[in-house]
Amino acid sequence: MDQNTPPEELTGDLTIGKPYTEAAGVEAILKSLEHIGSGTGLIRGLKVLADLNQKDGFDCPSCAWPDPDDHRSKLGEYCESGAKAVADEIMTKHSASPVLFQRYSVAELLQKGDLWLGQQGRLTQPMILKPGATHYEPIEWADAIQLIASQLKALDSPDEAIFYTSGRTSNEAAFLYQLFVRMFGTNNMPDCSNMCHESTSVALADSLGLGKASVKYDDYEKADVIMIMGQNPGTNAPRMLTPLEQAKRNGAKIIAVNPLHEAGLLSFKYPQSVRDVVLGGQKLTDLFLQIPINSDLALLKAMCKLLLAEEKKSPGKVLDQDFIRKYTAGYDAFVKSLDQFELSDLAAQCGQTIAQIQEAVDLFKHTPKLIICWAMGLTQHKNAVQTINEVINLLLLKGSIGIEGGGASPIRGHSNVQGDRTMGIWEKPKPEFLDALKRVFKFEPPRENGYDTVAAVKAMHEGKASVFFGLGGNFAMAVSDTNYTADALKRCKLTVHVSTKLNRSHLIHGETALILPCLGRTDHDRQATGEQFVSCESTTGVVAQSHGVVEPSSAYLKSEVAIIGELAKATLVAPTVPVGRNKSDYSADRPGRYYMDWDQLVANYDRIRDLIEQVVPGFDNYNEKVRIPGGFYIPNGPRVREFKTKDGKAHFTINTPTHHNLQPGELLLMTVRSHDQFNTTLYGNDDRYRGIYNERRVVFMNPDDIANRGLREKQVVDLHSQYDGQNRTAHRFIVIPYNIPLGCTAAYFPETNVLIPIDSKADKSNTPTSKSIVITVTPAEG
Repeated sequence: MDQNTPPEELTGDLTIGKPYTEAAGVEAILKSLEHIGSGTGLIRGLKVLADLNQKDGFDCPSCAWPDPDDHRSKLGEYCESGAKAVADEIMTKHSASPVLFQRYSVAELLQKGDLWLGQQGRLTQPMILKPGATHYEPIEWADAIQLIASQLKALDSPDEAIFYTSGRTSNEAAFLYQLFVRMFGTNNMPDCSNMCHESTSVALADSLGLGKASVKYDDYEKADVIMIMGQNPGTNAPRMLTPLEQAKRNGAKIIAVNPLHEAGLLSFKYPQSVRDVVLGGQKLTDLFLQIPINSDLALLKAMCKLLLAEEKKSPGKVLDQDFIRKYTAGYDAFVKSLDQFELSDLAAQCGQTIAQIQEAVDLFKHTPKLIICWAMGLTQHKNAVQTINEVINLLLLKGSIGIEGGGASPIRGHSNVQGDRTMGIWEKPKPEFLDALKRVFKFEPPRENGYDTVAAVKAMHEGKASVFFGLGGNFAMAVSDTNYTADALKRCKLTVHVSTKLNRSHLIHGETALILPCLGRTDHDRQATGEQFVSCESTTGVVAQSHGVVEPSSAYLKSEVAIIGELAKATLVAPTVPVGRNKSDYSADRPGRYYMDWDQLVANYDRIRDLIEQVVPGFDNYNEKVRIPGGFYIPNGPRVREFKTKDGKAHFTINTPTHHNLQPGELLLMTVRSHDQFNTTLYGNDDRYRGIYNERRVVFMNPDDIANRGLREKQVVDLHSQYDGQNRTAHRFIVIPYNIPLGCTAAYFPETNVLIPIDSKADKSNTPTSKSIVITVTPAEG
């Protein structure tokens, strides 16, 4: 077994059932209660869940799906995935205390599965792994902070440090973090968005001037047609199913585009609806287009060609020519570019007949109220940015941007991943953001772009960076090319992880390693001036407050804000202020020299929000507006047809479909999440919606692909990828015959990250190509 990856042993207890055709229902409630009860006790757990996503409660630490703008269900405004995340965070029956680290060496912990690691409960004290040591041991907070500060100050350049951020981080922590890092002197701030929706941010910024959704929550219920592309809402954003159900009952049509038939795309049984429970769930999808992996661009282009043909038949009744003339640029060139593509070729590439694509076009050709939503099924390919640009081309043709019931709707993953970017967590900050920092804080921020996630890994591997600081997340398991990434981390002098629970990244470490335990979203956060709250931004751009509701599991836990403030105070060298000069007016003369009262900011988060208001557009009267129940929408140009591009127009783009020319024996693999999983966090070994129980090391294959390779159901195989002459292997996966297009396969993330080369990434966005990996499958050795 490779020491960097999860154990390759199979459970030996795999059960295969029939895939579900309906998501949620009473079973989802029972599974939620099961997880709550197993971790903390049912009564305590239910009290916490009652506050989840309520206007006076706390924001879900799982996905970024928005809350309803008006009514919130008092029976429960959460889903199974959110309940599992909360159960994980409020776990009291186990704790990852110093006793655990005394009992197990790092080498022994590496032999444990990721599920086992997560089940050990909340981290309770700061821990250090000293050079050459075999076990983590406790360390005092002050000593840990001084150790990090001394390592940072000893660097030859601030650019030798990497400051990673997970999406869970609050607005307040993210803003303070980026301020500290830029005062330290670097823009090396990779984040989890680099690995998921960076392609969305790049594409939408180019075409619409803003890398965010143009829709509001209520637009779903007002849409005439919703097209869901490369997304599995039943597992990855289950609360999305509620507005989809309402849209259907309002008469909307739903088109699903995906290589796999997922339960949440087919039907939804709302657990709080007597009607659904008694009579059965609401059918969701009217038209399912099961396309091969990464053929979305060909499908979208075929739809655009058919729309233009319909416009010629009925001039002025299909395309929104007024919108196109007034608000867009590049239309004529785009239309001309379509002539180079044969409709039959595009249809063949996406595995559909022209009649099937026409059926989809017929659903929305006479209405602008079209929403297209997507997730990693579109964003994690080499041509991801082009594919998303083609989504926008289609919406621009219809005039579907900036209207009720229409628009672009990327479905963000981690809670507040979008808010972190708004707060300045970005390796490529805009000049105007840096100018605002300079104006408000009287220092010169670094102007050179920093490392994104892939570049950060390569910098550590090449010795250009030697300190890694991770604010949340499970970096080693989330990034592509697991062994290369692990080797990069091991070459660091210091690795630091701010975490709530134990994960594998803590065990893949530098010469010295620190684990700093922090408060979770559910924990009360008490500072010098009293109880504090934080704020988060949803995928539709709503910023709302989030209050902790339970007592922290350990007195040693600190908030992320407090950790950042203490580290900044210890790291940044305060200048000597000349007599007669006001400290707040002091202008730094080099990176790392500043005046900032970090203690006052940590004592009262309102003071942080006051600073955010001065720097980030759209946050006027932040402290007042964030206290409005339900929060507030931040400005969104495309939503009101204001496009902050160079010419003030929304842009049509010319994009060319690419075809994977697979060689004999090759298949295309996409990584997926199981239903017992959120990102790298595992809640169990089941994936019940796909009929898989008690096992994660499985590979879903078309039955004909299995037969053509002389394989059989449940045979144990190895998966291989080859890139630039280097072979990579993921060992010991069980073959599962499945309804997936010929030539396509699927397996769980992060077990298959080992197959993705660090240099295999999307054009322009550098997002790892986790959804299109060329592989071969052979019987397992041994």
